[in-house]
Amino acid sequence: MRVAICDDDRESRARLRSLIKQQEPDCEVACFDTGKRLLEARQHFDILLLDIQMEDMSGIEVARVLRINRERTIVIFVTALKEYAAEAFEVEAFNYLLKPLEPERFCRVFEDACREVKRLESAGGGQLFFQTKTRSFVVQKDEILYVESLRRKVEIHTQRENIIVYATMKGLAERLGEEFFRCHRGYLVNLAYVAEYGTGTIQLQNGETVYLAREKYTEFVKAYTRYLKTM
Repeated sequence: MRVAICDDDRESRARLRSLIKQQEPDCEVACFDTGKRLLEARQHFDILLLDIQMEDMSGIEVARVLRINRERTIVIFVTALKEYAAEAFEVEAFNYLLKPLEPERFCRVFEDACREVKRLESAGGGQLFFQTKTRSFVVQKDEILYVESLRRKVEIHTQRENIIVYATMKGLAERLGEEFFRCHRGYLVNLAYVAEYGTGTIQLQNGETVYLAREKYTEFVKAYTRYLKTM
């Protein structure tokens, strides 16, 4: 799961990040000190913790831009200002938390938000939303053949095209679910497209081949067998 914190106060960013990591240690957290930098990053985040009073753009303005761009990010406002609650829900805010934060309340809200992320992905029929510098788009999970690591980026190989986006293999593995297997540190494979496999490679139905790490072989066989039983 990918989370962004946008707040111009360094201590607030650090506190929010600490609370998130205590609750979800494997969560990928990115921090931004301005709304402009968040938008310029052109990355999709499952959850956004957003301050309202910032120098270049207010949090409300940032959320409006995201909604205009049809971003499905779950927005939680974290602010010291009470008076913007009505405007916050006009931009489909998931919740509105006031500073100073109550850790217990934050943890409850964040847990609810994580559940909502999973519900939205399920309701979306297995869709994943991505952004690049030039476009925003949705990829159907069942069209993905495999994912290849390119350091700070990944290349998503689909039936129709290959797409390069900023993402981590770990983060994508979480979003894609059990139908995909991390067969190698550089590859995630869709079990639905496996044609055959050996001790070092997996051949896909379209003729392409991906690596299967030796230490992953037994785990892969078990995962693929479980998958076949569900078909």
